[in-house]
Amino acid sequence: MLVGPATFLLLAKGADPFARLDDLVDTYAEILTALAGAGVPWVQLDEPAYVADRSPAEIDGLRRAYRRLGDLADRPRIFVASYFGHLGDALPALLDTPVEAVGVDLVAGRENLDRLAAAGPLGGKTIVAGLVDGRNVWRTDLRAAIAAGATVAALADHVSVSTSCSLLHVPWTWPPRPAWTRGWPAGWRSPARRSTRWSCSAARCATARRPCPRRCRPHRRRGATTTSADASPRYAPDDRQRGDYAQRADRQQRRLGLPDLPTTTIGSFPQTAELRAARAAHRAGTLDDAGYTDRMRTEVAHVIRLQEDLGLDVLVHGEPERNDMVQYFGEQLDGFAATDHGWVQSYGTRCVRPPVIFGDVARRAPMTVAWSTYAQSLTGKPVKGMLTGPVTILAWSFVRDDQPLADTADQVALALRDECRDLETAGIRVIQVDEPALRETLPLRRDQQQTYLDWAVGAFRLATSGVSDDTQIHTHLCYSEFGEVITAIDALDADVTSIEASRSKMEILDDLAAIGYRRGVGPGVWDIHSPRVPPHDEVVDALRRAVAAVPARRLWVNPDCGLKTRTYPEVEASLRHLVAAAAEVRQG
Repeated sequence: MLVGPATFLLLAKGADPFARLDDLVDTYAEILTALAGAGVPWVQLDEPAYVADRSPAEIDGLRRAYRRLGDLADRPRIFVASYFGHLGDALPALLDTPVEAVGVDLVAGRENLDRLAAAGPLGGKTIVAGLVDGRNVWRTDLRAAIAAGATVAALADHVSVSTSCSLLHVPWTWPPRPAWTRGWPAGWRSPARRSTRWSCSAARCATARRPCPRRCRPHRRRGATTTSADASPRYAPDDRQRGDYAQRADRQQRRLGLPDLPTTTIGSFPQTAELRAARAAHRAGTLDDAGYTDRMRTEVAHVIRLQEDLGLDVLVHGEPERNDMVQYFGEQLDGFAATDHGWVQSYGTRCVRPPVIFGDVARRAPMTVAWSTYAQSLTGKPVKGMLTGPVTILAWSFVRDDQPLADTADQVALALRDECRDLETAGIRVIQVDEPALRETLPLRRDQQQTYLDWAVGAFRLATSGVSDDTQIHTHLCYSEFGEVITAIDALDADVTSIEASRSKMEILDDLAAIGYRRGVGPGVWDIHSPRVPPHDEVVDALRRAVAAVPARRLWVNPDCGLKTRTYPEVEASLRHLVAAAAEVRQG
């Protein structure tokens, strides 16, 4: 298994990486020849870049590459895999090459069926039909999968049934809580079994009154455990609208009294081994609620004192009580189920347990207010309330598949709206609603992007527009390059947007300037993904570049992201440099 040569170059950086395709294909030819000599019968080459919009030249390059590789005299059989969408014009291009097998995603890319039909008889090609969703936990819709599979079987001599993508995105085992959700998710120990674990195949289940023992989609949608009156729409169009930004900014500045280039962090502070041990002991029942709360409060007090000593302007409570920025909220909202062992790789060696959204979402009680107000009671400086936004909660959960994503996003947004109001009532003057997944969740095809951005932006605004104009709303974006969604970032209407920017040398500021962005912005000046402590002069240089693009009165100074994965020595040294650099640049 290798990344395909075309995708390799389309994901590369440089003036024109794709111009090196012929050179790279020569290298791939050597690899295939060596694998054939080692007795390898098949090689899978992944080309997921072609489920996005591609130019005629890029599609021609794909065809040219696989004709050359297919014409090799001594090679394994070649299987070209794609996933996360439909291949568009790239599919007939691949079918017009000598490769033996082509994989198509028929869950996220149903349009592949039309392309296959238009291609006519497929001769000796094997079509690997991705009929089982590899990115979610719900049982496969048997009727839809069989219909799609029958269409492919009528066109191709050889068909293999597969998952729509790799199984990296789903857990090995599925022991959901509470017990009554058993039978809804696919529930497998070996993922290969999932293609045979079909949901109810009886047509009458769409209208039957008695519960379906296989928990098919129509019955899940109507079930008492999936519906909630509290999650029904209860907002008007103007509930997504705040007052004029200039007036808001003036009121907020009079309330907060911040200097130019105010300093802050993104939210989390180091999750030490001691904190993780306390959380594990609490889950195991060996540390009672009172003991756990006392341990977390001690950590919050430590974080507040440290920030005051460092001279930061807007503080955070450090989030010691949170296991994960999505799971933490999922465990406190109706309509979510958590797992004990549903681990999924996030990045590198970091794993998370995504919650499952199985029903209507509603807030049972305030989720963060007690921690934020305790932190605020320890200092006279403003402490940010910290929430995860609706789009990111959906992106990093297993989401119900029986209603539109936009509806579920609005339900989550209403729960967060109530939380924002409660934080404001409790005296929290700054509230940050993080949306790091805004760009990540953008559809790969341009003709689908605006619909997504409309509901994504609308959900954020629904969550944040219930507070008064003198409460400052922040958002945070990271893990992506945001040029493609720059107008959506503006449309979020957050008072301050902090963005990962240190590794890109502040290039996001040019994008913001190009659209006339006029609100507060905090481009990251410290790459927190590395243990390296940025030198003072380096932070000063980054800030001077930023001030050249954004007036100091609108520019915030912050790290790229949260500090959860860093150690306290790294954090303290880096933040000292950050605060000192801000003071130096303020002085000119």
